[in-house]
Amino acid sequence: MRQRVLAVLQGRKPDRIPFIDRIDFWYKGRTQQGKLPAEFHGKTLPAVHQAIGMGHQDWDYPYAIKYRNVEIILTFEGERIFQEIDPEITNFPTLWGWIPIDKAGVTTTELITPVGKLFFQHRLLEESISTGTTRPQMISHPIKDLDDFKTYEYIIEHTEFVPRYDAFAHREAEVGDHGYLVPIIERIPFQHLLIDTIGELETFYMLHDNPKEFKRLLSVIDEQVTDKLKRLADFSAPYVEFTDNLDGFMTNPLLFREYVLPAFQCYCEILHGQGKKVGDHTDGDLKAIVNLIPETDLDVCESFTPAPTTSCTFEEAWTLWKEGPLIWGGIASYYLEERVSEVEFREHIEHLLQLIGDRPIILGVGDAVMSNNDLDRVRYIAERIESHPI
Repeated sequence: MRQRVLAVLQGRKPDRIPFIDRIDFWYKGRTQQGKLPAEFHGKTLPAVHQAIGMGHQDWDYPYAIKYRNVEIILTFEGERIFQEIDPEITNFPTLWGWIPIDKAGVTTTELITPVGKLFFQHRLLEESISTGTTRPQMISHPIKDLDDFKTYEYIIEHTEFVPRYDAFAHREAEVGDHGYLVPIIERIPFQHLLIDTIGELETFYMLHDNPKEFKRLLSVIDEQVTDKLKRLADFSAPYVEFTDNLDGFMTNPLLFREYVLPAFQCYCEILHGQGKKVGDHTDGDLKAIVNLIPETDLDVCESFTPAPTTSCTFEEAWTLWKEGPLIWGGIASYYLEERVSEVEFREHIEHLLQLIGDRPIILGVGDAVMSNNDLDRVRYIAERIESHPI
């Protein structure tokens, strides 16, 4: 499967359409619910991928960022669980991998710097654990008022790039030839502020009430992103991916044109100059910005999630992105649910295959295979693709 993905990314024709995505939500959810099919008892996640014929997609950061002169303290439901000075973090301030995902509750993060303190919180619900979607949600953001801007700026300005290329190569070997380990990069500056640092609604207020401070911080983050992208010249990889969760409702066309397009164009120029293809995690509703995506210079829209899960149809994106970017995804997880008849499901897959023809694509399930999805349908897609020459 890795060779098929590489062929598409490098502009070569694979022997079959790559079919690769994530079933970790399904696997964890069914395990938690005691509903894992008997044939998969005792099997690892990669082994399940192999059994059903779907490539194993996974993500990892090829670097970390050391935050100098910063002390981080994590407490879970009031109990201190972690404390460190000058921490090395791969995803800030989301802190995935640091926040507990095995039990429901609220994790509070405190960042202590010489110029001030920041506090923010993540919550993991019982429902998230039972469905396998163990992604703690940020319920309180680091920046809440103007005083927090200078503290956040200080944190970003006192960072150090730490390569983790050997560790990435080790993980890549573990994923193996039936999968593809995607090297990921944190969000671009506007998405970083919108989703992780200020919050969606609060960002609009800040843009209106405090545009000077907002744009200054945006510039500080841009300098950090530009620096780490240039340092990735030493990282040998054909493809890297931003993790922006783009959505045209949150990042509307006006905001997209002003803050997102210029950033992508600049960053893609840097990475293309290193011989890398560039993608973004675009699992949101792209209807409002689908016509603008080609202007980003992105090579891949990964985790593209079409209607009926979102309002953007596959056909719209397929037509507008004829000259790029490539689609990675394209099958809404809706079609894997029991409420969709077997006839409707199979007709949809045939429609997609006929529409795609021999045009390059990496098929997957948007955003991922969920715990309420029928894995036999995933197996059917894999088998149908194997019998579908291109």
